[in-house]
Amino acid sequence: MAFWFLRGLRKGVVTTRYPVEVDPWAVLLPTPPVFDPRRLTGSLAERLVATCPSNALVREGGYLVLDLGACSACGRCLVVAGAAARPSGVFELAATSRQQLVKRIPIDRPDE
Repeated sequence: MAFWFLRGLRKGVVTTRYPVEVDPWAVLLPTPPVFDPRRLTGSLAERLVATCPSNALVREGGYLVLDLGACSACGRCLVVAGAAARPSGVFELAATSRQQLVKRIPIDRPDE
């Protein structure tokens, strides 16, 4: 094992080309959801909030608030939301402030 380790150090062998090139298997990673405000209703927002195990979804008046810092990308909201949500495909979440990770999605029909 020491031979391969020293050879890797000497030749600069790495196991991945990231961040220069995204590995092909990265498309299989679970990612946070993206919601379509036109398809969100008040009752759907309530079901989404009740479904989220990490409390990343909260309803505030006419908005569904998604905290990407708390989201575990479990996919439960995608099952409940149907066509109102889809995986974002973004697995790299970086921000300079915590507030940048909080998304406020307007609910098109808050009373339904």
